[in-house]
Amino acid sequence: MRTALKIIFAGVLLVAPGFSQTAWAAETYYTDPGHTEVRFGWNHAGVSMQTAEFTKVDGMLTLDPDNVEKSKLSVTIDANSVSSGVKIFDKHLKGKRYFDVAKFPKITFVSTSVKRTGDKTADVIGDMTIHGVTKPVTLKTTLTHRGPHPVAAAIAYYKGNWVAFSATTKIDHMAFKVGNFSTGPITINIVTEMKDRKK
Repeated sequence: MRTALKIIFAGVLLVAPGFSQTAWAAETYYTDPGHTEVRFGWNHAGVSMQTAEFTKVDGMLTLDPDNVEKSKLSVTIDANSVSSGVKIFDKHLKGKRYFDVAKFPKITFVSTSVKRTGDKTADVIGDMTIHGVTKPVTLKTTLTHRGPHPVAAAIAYYKGNWVAFSATTKIDHMAFKVGNFSTGPITINIVTEMKDRKK
């Protein structure tokens, strides 16, 4: 039925040596709902690429810019928020063959360590839980913004400090018991903006 499954999990990320350029104390950041999305796509039997998304995701980052390796990240996705734009397919995705949202309503990622890999890149290693199965995952992250938001002068909501990241990883969805016809790894691409206050 599927030969590959790709997830764009626009959600939440970590950090880079560029943070040490300014002496900030350790701070806490939260995913901005309007700029955090979780999308996933798959190769439909070698015929076409299809996509869907999760519309509800919460993430919290405790960032230590002077010691990036001590930073911590946690992410929770509402599995029931999956949406493909096709109601009958959404029902399948929420069912036992895929995410089984009645039994496993949350998808989570909790970091266990961080390793710098470049001026604005880092590997964020952690435990991902999908469908009740927990496996180690490494997110290869890139810092795309740090500091005041460019639109803060025009919109009060954006005042304060922000960080933004992109990341990618690959996981075996069969190991997480999601789907039984697909082959090949899931590629996860993460994009997020995070602010220093929850509201």
